[in-house]
Amino acid sequence: MNTADLGLPVDVPSTALFTDQYELTMLRAALKAGTAGRRSVFEVFTRRLPDGRRYGVVAGTGRVLDAVENFRFDDGVLRFLREKDIVDEPTLDWLAGYRFSGDIWGYPEGEVYFPGSPIMRVEGTFGECVLLETVILSILNHDSAIAAAASRMSSAAGDRPLIEMGARRTHELAAVAAARSAYVGGFATTSDLAAGFRYNIPTVGTSAHAFTLLHDSERDAFRAQVDSLGRGTTLLVDTYDVAEAVRTAVEIAGPELGAVRIDSGDLLLVAHRVRQQLDELGATETKIVVTSDLDEYAIASLAAAPVDAYGVGTQLVTGSGHPTASMVYKLVARDSADGGPLVPVAKKSSGGKTSVGGRKWAARRTDADGHAEAEVIGTGPVPADLADRQLLVELVRGGEVVAREPLDAARDRHAAARAGLPLSATQLSRGEPVIPTEYAPEGSGN
Repeated sequence: MNTADLGLPVDVPSTALFTDQYELTMLRAALKAGTAGRRSVFEVFTRRLPDGRRYGVVAGTGRVLDAVENFRFDDGVLRFLREKDIVDEPTLDWLAGYRFSGDIWGYPEGEVYFPGSPIMRVEGTFGECVLLETVILSILNHDSAIAAAASRMSSAAGDRPLIEMGARRTHELAAVAAARSAYVGGFATTSDLAAGFRYNIPTVGTSAHAFTLLHDSERDAFRAQVDSLGRGTTLLVDTYDVAEAVRTAVEIAGPELGAVRIDSGDLLLVAHRVRQQLDELGATETKIVVTSDLDEYAIASLAAAPVDAYGVGTQLVTGSGHPTASMVYKLVARDSADGGPLVPVAKKSSGGKTSVGGRKWAARRTDADGHAEAEVIGTGPVPADLADRQLLVELVRGGEVVAREPLDAARDRHAAARAGLPLSATQLSRGEPVIPTEYAPEGSGN
């Protein structure tokens, strides 16, 4: 795969090796047993939300579609598998012609989900579906965790914009995915140019403390920045003395100064002091941007402060304490041995890692005011009263992607989905999922 064709800013290997070895050894054994061609249904779901979270956010769907489309075993990959003796020659021959030819349904990107929600359903032969487990989970688990954190932060921020600036706190490719997920979750911009290049997310950035320290004085640094970027730039004012820096900034840029950024100290206290000083200096339109290890709780604590925008890094790209969504990919149905109808299958072991068999649908029941009141999941016919509230949409048909969309569509969808939840969904206090998951009895739609 030539990643330049995808617009990626750096080269990455073929997605075919974004997998665990046991996927290939299972394929090898199934090919030998004659069961690799059995029609199978796999589903992605989570048994529980991270502790204290009230809803999850589906993110990464578009990246999954790209990964599936580019899941190819080229000569280099096949040579590696042969040299390391990972699979035998019959399996290598099968992999050489691999193309996913099945169907994928799922919650559309930006939608919210709850424990048990069939977030994605992958259907095809066992062989072609089992190979996709790791890459699908790695994308959905990471991106959904970041989007959930972003959603909580954007809810806490209200109408104030959020800047994603976590690229220096995570893997370089994870940073691009995190910026994308943050945008879905409600962030307005990113500092990461690779994310801007790859996904057309608006980018921002001015200067760090190093730029101020480079110059003989703070005044020289501010003058250089304003001369280069104009009076509407954002000046970083906490390198030395904040009050002196604000005074100098307004002297140089005038009341047209775009913004000042505060990156340390008691942000609530400093923001109030800076706002008062700016107003006294006539810079009433100059905005205040705060950064410094913010999370949703810190953002909420600044709700009464005269802050105009927030920049978030570490806590965002690490999922604000929950870096994974704990999703799993389980076989829930397969052909019977005689080629009859699909047979539900499920893990029944103890320890909380059980699953529910059967090919599932999902719908969201709403109350009289139009707010969600339950996530309803079933395996039989869909009840008539839920027919127009189904959540899964077709993503891939016969191996062809049919549901690509602009990233802004996922962003808008998430805003609407979150608005459709009960008000308590946006509370930051610990709590259970904001709506329950209900399993419809089989035949309930008859």
